[in-house]
Amino acid sequence: MLDKLEFVENKYDELSMKISDPSVMANQTEWRKLCKEHAGLEIVVNKYREYKEASEELETNKEMLKEESDRELREMIQDEIKELEAKTVDIEEEMKILMLPKDPNDDKNVFIEIRGGAGGDEAALFAATLFRMYNRYAERHGWKSEFISSNETDIGGFKEVVFMLRGDAAYSKFKFESGVHRVQRVPDTESSGRIHTSTVTVAVLPEVDDVEINVDPNDVRIDVFRASGNGGQCVNTTDSAVRITHIPSGIVVSCQDEKSQLKNKEKGMRVLKARLFEAAERERSAGIAADRKSQVGSGDRSERIRTYNFPQGRVTEHRIGLTLYKLDSFIDGDMDEVLEALISTEQAEKMKDLGN
Repeated sequence: MLDKLEFVENKYDELSMKISDPSVMANQTEWRKLCKEHAGLEIVVNKYREYKEASEELETNKEMLKEESDRELREMIQDEIKELEAKTVDIEEEMKILMLPKDPNDDKNVFIEIRGGAGGDEAALFAATLFRMYNRYAERHGWKSEFISSNETDIGGFKEVVFMLRGDAAYSKFKFESGVHRVQRVPDTESSGRIHTSTVTVAVLPEVDDVEINVDPNDVRIDVFRASGNGGQCVNTTDSAVRITHIPSGIVVSCQDEKSQLKNKEKGMRVLKARLFEAAERERSAGIAADRKSQVGSGDRSERIRTYNFPQGRVTEHRIGLTLYKLDSFIDGDMDEVLEALISTEQAEKMKDLGN
């Protein structure tokens, strides 16, 4: 591992020189690409340098201990050695995690699609609850939310809602949200107090660059229609909403948030590319053996991942067997405990795979 880290540090230093070179900076596309690569290595390099500094200090203290005869000073040096030994072990563990194979999509923004499943109006209402939960999480972390489209019900729910979250490593946090979310609660319309079980499906798609997915204009049909629901003063007055159909795959994307037809088309194309990218990734990974899949799940939309039980005030993450009795705060966007547990589980699985 240390040899690999030495190589990474040399690569980082080489990139530092390149991005400071005026001749490289002249090519903005190449320069931005190098800056992104440089930034991706920075946290690893800083941790490695911290490790080297602690290791050097540890060796210095060991040499001092050999030469020191004063009892009190020897005890002080021995205490420092113990602290430094513990510190280097901790840093080693952190470096192992940083050196794990990284999902190339982790740093990307995400499109989130929420659809009501079994349960009719109650499922649509819970889809609205999840929409609010994800946006509250974004607010707590200083992320930006961008509405794309929705199909609303008369009582304030969503049959479907599509939106985007822009934030630091958004996909790394939200990729585990894909799947079936189950809710157990007494609907407001239930007079007998009987608990109903409903489901909502969530799909999380990384935003993709144009270079990753190329869409042939001849493969796309674009229709315009009058927007409804969100969209401001121009809703129901102009044909600004856009429906994009990718003919080869049959994928259909709608966007109605902007007043401008052109802007809705641009947004819709971004969602289409994300869906095509997801389909390609799913096909590519289909050959992975079941025993090599992460414990936190395959990201399959049909996989039940979490239950929200309102009468008991609990949220249960089925993939890792975690139950929290803090449902109110969780659906208010306080999701970090579960998301971090999922990330830690994935890291542990990767370390086990490397060990094997």
